[in-house]
Amino acid sequence: MIKAYKISPLFLLLILSTCFAQKNTKPNVIYIYADDLGYGDLSCYGATKIQTPNLDKLAASGVRFTNGHATSATCTPSRYALMTGRYPWRKKGTGILPGDAALIIPTDRTTLPNLFKKAGYKTAIVGKWHLGLGEQVEKNWNAEIKPGPNEVGFDYSFIFPATADRVPTVFLENHKVVALDTNDPITVDYNKKVGTDPTGKDHPELLKLQSSPNQGHNQTIVNGIGRIGYMSGGKMARWVDEELSTTFLAKAQQFIGVNQKKPFFLYFALTEPHVPRMPATMFRGKSGLGLRGDAILQLDWTVGEIMKQLKTLNIDKNTVIVFSSDNGPVLDDGYQDEAVTRLNGHTPAGQFRGGKYSALEGGTRVPFILSWPGTVKPQVSGAMVSQMDLLASFSKLINQPIPNGDAPDSENLLDAFLGKSPKGRSIFVEHAGTLAVIKDGWKYISPAKGAAYDELVAIETGNSPEPQLYNLNEDKSEKHNLAAQHPEVVNELKDLLMKIKQKE
Repeated sequence: MIKAYKISPLFLLLILSTCFAQKNTKPNVIYIYADDLGYGDLSCYGATKIQTPNLDKLAASGVRFTNGHATSATCTPSRYALMTGRYPWRKKGTGILPGDAALIIPTDRTTLPNLFKKAGYKTAIVGKWHLGLGEQVEKNWNAEIKPGPNEVGFDYSFIFPATADRVPTVFLENHKVVALDTNDPITVDYNKKVGTDPTGKDHPELLKLQSSPNQGHNQTIVNGIGRIGYMSGGKMARWVDEELSTTFLAKAQQFIGVNQKKPFFLYFALTEPHVPRMPATMFRGKSGLGLRGDAILQLDWTVGEIMKQLKTLNIDKNTVIVFSSDNGPVLDDGYQDEAVTRLNGHTPAGQFRGGKYSALEGGTRVPFILSWPGTVKPQVSGAMVSQMDLLASFSKLINQPIPNGDAPDSENLLDAFLGKSPKGRSIFVEHAGTLAVIKDGWKYISPAKGAAYDELVAIETGNSPEPQLYNLNEDKSEKHNLAAQHPEVVNELKDLLMKIKQKE
């Protein structure tokens, strides 16, 4: 005989509310941003000379995009677009910033981190910033430095100010330089030498990594490496290059551990494989491709450590990981580290022409992966997506609206990001020394002055005094300029680009 049990209304309400809460739990979001990593630098994107098992695993668990883009072929503008949902060429002063630049991210508009913060997330940035600090160039590095990441939406920040090849070579935690000795104050200058520290130009014999000629990496020497810019003081606060990656990893893992029981957004901005490439000893010589290849192995390991932590904490299925790069690859970008001489047949940009600094596809088409185990089905997507679109897309995911006028160029591509639709952007503008626009597979590159080939970094720029037109559906490598055969398409895309530039 089956007995009937009476369930109290209060108990039933508790069960229903618990189920509803679980169903509507907001996912954690981790955005992992590589630095100067090319489309062809990962084995899941076709590399055969180097293996990246952790990123391969991440790609196999989610959506691997073959038409994913940074907005720009250099770092600062790409990061600006990611943060603001706005094309960087719309704002003056968003080019590659020196280490002492003022903050260029608005503090009174919607940004990617404050979108999450308004939705109740704990937010953090760990790693490279390179979007300026303070209200002006002249700043006191020995006091609180703000506005910065905390003022644009991050509850916690552990960063270095610009890039690893620029001074000051120090960490900032929230508003203060870490481990600063007040008896050894920091001075930074990008115009004239300060202090008595030797420079790479005057003392090349002190360098453990020789600077490339005419690229500017021969000023104040820190840890045996010539930097861009001059710095004095802060001896105890200066980082050790070989420990950069593990320091950032430890801070990222600490943030995840502390906030594992509440929704969090982590922007984890890696340094690899940007110069100077000084990976930890355990990765030295492991890739066979020189220090650049070793740095990529370190990057892959770092991503793997984050993945392991999420699984150990049992929050991997409630965490979205997005992985991408700020622009295409470059080999010789300031230091002679065997990236060129030990390339060994590796193709950092894959099948694409160009790389960092280039208007060709290799400049902005980068690895782009989204993983959300148990929610997003593993697949490869050809949808055209941009990092700039994450703002509008996450706005939809976490049900946090964007005020009118903010993030004007960000598109809601949530269905594409989650693998529910093959449709991404129909129109996209790429930014390098000139602008290019893509529509329906056609790509138009505006005429531009300047060399077609940058001898300093050995990269095709995409510059030409004549208009260029490529059919990317049939010619992904941009080998055949069809402008003369299709003047009507050239005129259409030229007019379209003009309209987009005039829009605000």
